Amino acid sequence: MAGAALSPSRAGDFLSCALLYRYRTIDRLPESSSPDAVRGTLVHQVLEDIFDRPPAERTPATAHALLEPTWAALQERSQRTREVAATLDEPAWLASAHEVLDRWFELEDPTRLEPAEREAHVEARLANGLTVRGIIDRLDRAPDGALRVVDYKTGSSPTEGYELRALLQLRIYALILWRSRGVVPRMLQLVYLGSTSEMVRYAPDEADLLATERKVEALWAAIEEARRTGTFEPSPGRQCDWCSFKEHCPAWGGELLPMPAPPSRWTRLRRAMRRRWRRVRHRSRGLR
Repeated sequence: MAGAALSPSRAGDFLSCALLYRYRTIDRLPESSSPDAVRGTLVHQVLEDIFDRPPAERTPATAHALLEPTWAALQERSQRTREVAATLDEPAWLASAHEVLDRWFELEDPTRLEPAEREAHVEARLANGLTVRGIIDRLDRAPDGALRVVDYKTGSSPTEGYELRALLQLRIYALILWRSRGVVPRMLQLVYLGSTSEMVRYAPDEADLLATERKVEALWAAIEEARRTGTFEPSPGRQCDWCSFKEHCPAWGGELLPMPAPPSRWTRLRRAMRRRWRRVRHRSRGLR
């Protein structure tokens, strides 16, 4: 299993739709973005950057002042963002982003928070040899050393099934922290900032994380079996509404693409180097 790796997001993809996982992770097909996704990126960046300011300056006015310069910077460095920007009613869209920021301040007071890490890259190797890795939006540490994992969701709060899937992703983050740092996070916190603001909290224990580890191992076994057989079945559902791959999905009358050839050794090396560079970049940003 040398080199095998899985992130909470890709685990969620496979649970949602095996074909989505294949097209996104194995085929690496290009994906279009959406106004909602770009707004999420913009708001996440502001919520990260506001903690560069002294506590007294972490106010709604500061957050709103950061929004438009951050939007300009995102467009400057991303062609995909510029393509989405060209389709927007920009004043109305920016107003919706300002509303998302207002909802965050309804739930949290950043003047009383001092995150230990932001955009924290974490990873651990499980007993079966699988590396599990991901990026945590915010990691808070209490004076007694207890950890709180915080994940921002700029979409609306989900139905029960989707909420359980989102909590599974946070449990995987908790598993990584437990296996890599020997600490079970005291709290997992989902912060929903969509049409309404809502906070979902869960306190895991070692039994939860052992069960999560077994689930991740079983999930990876299913992924490997799908790779072996080349069978990644589509799972039609709500996620199809924003899927970029409908034209290649049999569930929507599309033609299934043939499985791609395995990547060359050079391609695998380049991907590994990019991952290492991202880890260094995220660590330096998280420790600012």
